[in-house]
Amino acid sequence: MGKIRVVRLSGVIALALIMAGVGGLALAQDAGQQEQPAGQQEPKAEPQEPQTDEAARTDFVGEIVVTAQKRTENAQEVPISLTAVSGEDFRAIMAGGPDVRFLSARVPSLILESSFGRAFPRFYIRGLGNTDFDLNASQPVSMLVDEVVLENPVVKGMPLFDIDRVEVLRGPQGSLFGRNTPAGVVKFETKKPKQDFQSDWRVSYGTFDTIDISGGIGGALTDTLSARFSGLYQSRSDWVENRHTGDDSALGGHETKAYRLQLLWEPNEKFNGLLNVHGWDIDGTARIFRANILEHGSNRLVDDFEQDVVYQDGLNKQEISSMGAVLRFEYDFGGATLTSVTGYESIDDMYSRGDIDGGFGAVYAPPYGPGFIPFVSESADGIPSLDQVTQEFRIASNGGGPFNWLVGAFYFNEEMTADTFSYDSLSPGNPQDGHAFQSQDAESYALFTSVDYLIAEKWLLKAGLRYTQDEKDFAAERPDPTFQTPTVAPITAHTDDDFINWDLSATYKASRDLNVYGRLATGSRAPSIQGRILFCADFAGGADPASNCVSVADTEEITSAEVGVKSILADQKLKLNLAAYVFEVDGQQVTAVGGAYNTSTLLNVDKTQGYGFEADIEYVASANFWTTFGFSYNPTKIKDKNLTVAPCGGGCTVLDPAGPGNTVYVDGNSLPHAPEWIFNQIINFQMDPLSKGFFGSLDWSYHSEKNFFLYESEEFRGDALEIGLRLGYGFAGGKYEVALFGRNITDEVNVEGGIDFDNLTGMTNEPRTIGLEFIARL
Repeated sequence: MGKIRVVRLSGVIALALIMAGVGGLALAQDAGQQEQPAGQQEPKAEPQEPQTDEAARTDFVGEIVVTAQKRTENAQEVPISLTAVSGEDFRAIMAGGPDVRFLSARVPSLILESSFGRAFPRFYIRGLGNTDFDLNASQPVSMLVDEVVLENPVVKGMPLFDIDRVEVLRGPQGSLFGRNTPAGVVKFETKKPKQDFQSDWRVSYGTFDTIDISGGIGGALTDTLSARFSGLYQSRSDWVENRHTGDDSALGGHETKAYRLQLLWEPNEKFNGLLNVHGWDIDGTARIFRANILEHGSNRLVDDFEQDVVYQDGLNKQEISSMGAVLRFEYDFGGATLTSVTGYESIDDMYSRGDIDGGFGAVYAPPYGPGFIPFVSESADGIPSLDQVTQEFRIASNGGGPFNWLVGAFYFNEEMTADTFSYDSLSPGNPQDGHAFQSQDAESYALFTSVDYLIAEKWLLKAGLRYTQDEKDFAAERPDPTFQTPTVAPITAHTDDDFINWDLSATYKASRDLNVYGRLATGSRAPSIQGRILFCADFAGGADPASNCVSVADTEEITSAEVGVKSILADQKLKLNLAAYVFEVDGQQVTAVGGAYNTSTLLNVDKTQGYGFEADIEYVASANFWTTFGFSYNPTKIKDKNLTVAPCGGGCTVLDPAGPGNTVYVDGNSLPHAPEWIFNQIINFQMDPLSKGFFGSLDWSYHSEKNFFLYESEEFRGDALEIGLRLGYGFAGGKYEVALFGRNITDEVNVEGGIDFDNLTGMTNEPRTIGLEFIARL
């Protein structure tokens, strides 16, 4: 599988080079036809908003405006390694209605994966992430939508629609974005109301009866009040056959609905207020676990593997209902602007159930299969209620001088309850045979500031500082019996910590189009509590459940150094951004997931080290042809000679040295889901920059081999290559488009993760989908 993928990757790169060569010839021809007088250059583009769907393509690199530092800035002048995705590129990779995981490997240093399916995405930047599957898990990558942090991993599964742009900020962002950002931040900005009437919608139909309808409509209600309504409807029919039950269409389908209503009030030039009310629902299949799909002793798929077939005796279902609101005020005092952002997110109901062993029966209850099934495992997780409230106040200078500043305060509160259930797959109706529940109250507040000073004509210094206090109260109990232990009495845990994060950067403006920067930064992840007590005490041999079932990880701290170059070259036709970094994490929080006893334990690693480099490149050959290309190199290493974890219980080939008991040493291993190499590219062509005419885009992404767990094995690791294509015709001045799209057009089967406690169970990517879409912009 690896050799075939390398050949295909080489072919994709060769095709990309050929298309780039064609673009180069087009550029040369264009230069010959429009020769400038000696010494005269084409004028630099004026600052503009991020390129919208309606804007005509130009023959130079456009300016991208971001809010990576809570100010509106040119991305080329921000001393942070970042990628912003919008416009045609965003539209290409969103074809077919994917969930947030579509961003995985689509920008340098970013990986996403999930063991819940369309819910509970787990983010990794520069190799730093968290494999914890508990419903109160924390992550070192923060996700924000319209300036509101989405803390809970289920809330992070919010459907994406009517999006203006995505900003991926790499490296610690602790000063401005606070706790749980030591790896970075992924920011989504939705399209906002305007006084001008706007309506843009996307409708598509594809393989497996996949339907995707999304878009927004808005405009002025009065001279001072404007509105925008955005909606989403997605569905897919079940496409996976369960040959154990004889159901031809058993799994794989879903129905997703979402809405957003925004009201923007602008009574005068100094004040504006924005109200955002939104909600979403998912009803469909959870993650599909597939028993024994990997060959023993390698990570190749077994010869008889079929992606559209399973053999399962367990049930699979996922339901999520969520709603939220954002209230944002802004007042311009003249010399400074006050901003208030109030956020509320909730989960009214969440339930996700799956056949974890991925097969049917067990060795003690034949028949069983496919392959060896040592014992049955069917479980579900649920959130009966979750409420998150956030408040941020900040006041920032409006510029105009050599010194600028920003000060702010932040508050976070979350209250959640969660359930875990086990089921008996061997009994008729799969009755419940175990239940545990937990609750967690989290509260945090912070004070922060950022200043920058132009110390000379070409030198700008920036500094940030943040103080954070964080507290959590956790309780769990198991009132219902399971295998061996009848009940577990209530167990409680408490954390309380405060910490300071800072950053310092210097930027040298070598010329109008060349900035060189260096940055030192720290970040922290607040203490975490894990209490998945449904099964853990069953294997504790009568030991105190409190010491075996609940684990606490202390605060992790990262220190990072980064240098970078941001440049616009070749007469504004080439954007070349490069960054190199090194970091060390003290006490990184990791989760020992699975193992022979299917436990989940939080641990603090002594040290974790990483280094690497990243490149963001955009080349505009002409108004008809342009491409973006990114790559990153992100090696990581665990530095803890005493750290041991339980390896697989399903017969995998462990490569690490044996430790005490049923454990192995993981010192020197790379972090899970941390590939060393990531490559991605989008190649765009359109016949007419004004009316569009025929157009096309080819996109591909690749990441090298990564481990799925803290330990290394022959089986539980894999790489991935996916290619997308979009071909269409635009007419009526580009207002309408009809396009044929394909995702994963080579139908690659990539194993994205594993379940290791029972057998060689794997989880795979989405199969090839082909469809037709219509886009209207009015």
